Amino acid sequence: MATVRQRRKREFVEPPIHWEQILERAQANNEPQWLITMRQQAWEQYKSMPMPTLRDESWRRTDYSHINWDTAGTVTVADSPEVERIPAANRAPLIGEEQGGLLAWVDNALAYQELNERLEQQGVIFTDLATACHEYPDLVQKHLFTRAVRPEEGKFAALNAAGWTHGLFVYVPKNTLVDLPLHSIFYNEAVGASLGHVLIILDRGAEATILQEYLSPEGEEHSSFVGATELIVGPNANLRYVSLQAWGHNMYEFNHGRGHVDRDGQLDWVVGSMGSKLTKSFMQISLDGQGAWGRMSGMFFADGQQLLDHDTLQIHHSPHTTSDLLFKAALKDEARSVWRGMIRVMPGAQKTDGFQANNNMLMSRTARADSIPGLEIEADDVRCTHAATVGKMEEEYIFYLMTRGVPRIEAERLFINGYFWDVLERIPFEDVQTRLLADVDRKILGLHNVSSGL
Repeated sequence: MATVRQRRKREFVEPPIHWEQILERAQANNEPQWLITMRQQAWEQYKSMPMPTLRDESWRRTDYSHINWDTAGTVTVADSPEVERIPAANRAPLIGEEQGGLLAWVDNALAYQELNERLEQQGVIFTDLATACHEYPDLVQKHLFTRAVRPEEGKFAALNAAGWTHGLFVYVPKNTLVDLPLHSIFYNEAVGASLGHVLIILDRGAEATILQEYLSPEGEEHSSFVGATELIVGPNANLRYVSLQAWGHNMYEFNHGRGHVDRDGQLDWVVGSMGSKLTKSFMQISLDGQGAWGRMSGMFFADGQQLLDHDTLQIHHSPHTTSDLLFKAALKDEARSVWRGMIRVMPGAQKTDGFQANNNMLMSRTARADSIPGLEIEADDVRCTHAATVGKMEEEYIFYLMTRGVPRIEAERLFINGYFWDVLERIPFEDVQTRLLADVDRKILGLHNVSSGL
C-alpha cells in the first residue's frame, strides 16, 4: 500500500512577546510617560494586524514559517555586558588612530560608550536611544516613529515601535561638520529576540559619516532581530550611512529602514549583508525637498540555504530630485535572493532623475535569484530607468586565469571581488572594505556554509 505523504502546513504565528513584558521593562528603566504611551499605541497597532504570509505580495517569496519562536521569540537583556565579547577587528578605529565615537551593545544592553571631546564640544549627540529619551525628550519625541518608519507600515515595524530594547541616537546640529566617523555595533551572543532601533538626525547644513554593524557568532538555535532605521537629513545636509550585517546563520532578521532627505540634502546609504538564515528588509529613500539626492548601494553574498530578501522604494516628492540604486548579489549552494524595487514619482515631481539596477551572480546550479524592478510615474517630465540581470559566473574569464596558472578557487575569488568592487568603493573605510572582502573569501571557500538547523 502506497504511503500518503502529508504536506506540512505553514503556520505564521506571532512571537511569544507580550505587552506586560514590555511595560515591565519600560517601568524598570523609568521611561517617560510619553514613551510608554507611544509603545502602547504601537502595540495596539501590532495586535490589530495579522502576521504576513505568502499571500501578501511583498512576502510571497519569503517563507519564514519554519522559525522556532520558542527560542527566537524570547527577549533577554544582559545584566553585565562585556564589550570585549565583540571581535577586536570590529571595535578598531575606522580611520587612523583617532575615533570619532563608538557605541556598542551586547545582548541588548549598552556595553561601551565613547565620543571624541571635540565632537562633544560641537554639540554632537551620540548616545543610546534610552538615554536620549530622558535627556533630549523634545528632540526624540519629534522624530521617533513620526516621519520615517511608522508602526502602521507592517507587523514587524509595529513590533519594533512597541518593544525596542536598545537603540542608537545621533543628532548633528546646524552647519556642523563631523570630520571623524561615528561607529555603532549591535552584537548578539545569547539566543533569543533582539529589537534594535537607529535614529539619526542631521540638522540644516550638517555633515556626518556613520557605520552601523549587526553581528553575532554562529549558533544552532534560532534567534531573531526585529529592527528599524530612521534617517532624517535636513536641508543642505549630507549623511553617509553604512550598514553592515554579519549575523550567524541561525538568525532571522526583519527590518524596516527609511531615509528622508530635505531640500538640497544628500543621503548616501550603503548596505552589506553576509549573514543570517533569513533576512527580510524594507528600505526606502524619500526625496522630500527640491534638489534632494539619494543613493542606495548594496552587496550581498548568500550561501548554504540562506534567503536574503530586500524590498526597496525610491520615492520622489519634489522636482529636480535624483535617486540611484545599485544592488549586487552573489549566490552559491542552495541560497536565494529576492529584490523587489520601485521608483515612484509623485505628481508635480518634474525633472526627476531615477535609476535602479540589480545584478545577481549565480555560482551554482541550485542557487536562485528573483529580481523584480518597477516604475510608478505620475509626472510627465522625468527620466527614470531600471535594469536587472541574473547570470552565471563567466567561465571564459575563469578559464583565462587558470590557463595562466591561477588555481580555480583563486580565479573565482578574483572574479567575485572585481564584481563587487563598484559597491565596495562607495564604503569610505579601507579597513571595512578589507573585512568585507575577507568575508567574501570565506564564503567562496565554504567556511560560512553551515547547516540550516531546521
